[in-house]
Amino acid sequence: MPDQMPETCQKLRLGETYAGKQGFNYFQGIARETTGAQSICMHMLRIPPGGRAKAHLHADHETAIYVIEGSAVMYWGPALEHRMETNAGDLIYIPAGVPHLPINTGQTEAVAILARTDPHEQESVVLLPELDALVPE
Repeated sequence: MPDQMPETCQKLRLGETYAGKQGFNYFQGIARETTGAQSICMHMLRIPPGGRAKAHLHADHETAIYVIEGSAVMYWGPALEHRMETNAGDLIYIPAGVPHLPINTGQTEAVAILARTDPHEQESVVLLPELDALVPE
């Protein structure tokens, strides 16, 4: 895609998924690769009960999350020392460069919409395997 704004509005439907570096499958959504977006991406994530991401951060990009269904726990901070409970209806903000690791500790699927200030959804993902063992759940 050329590095210019798309000339038309576009509509997508959730369909194909792709495997993210973080260990989850994401429903392909709005990104530079699908629409030519220049500064944002937006995807849907479904986390099954017991699903757990790999510890990671998004180097230079902010993340906004809206939890549609279910609940999850997110550990965050330099040593994943903070714990945040999330439930349907919650909005979550993750600043650029903040390590985090979400886990669905509930009995039902957790569903969320994720938006980032990176048009390439996976490009700014940095895995932090040294932090994975810090979260026992």
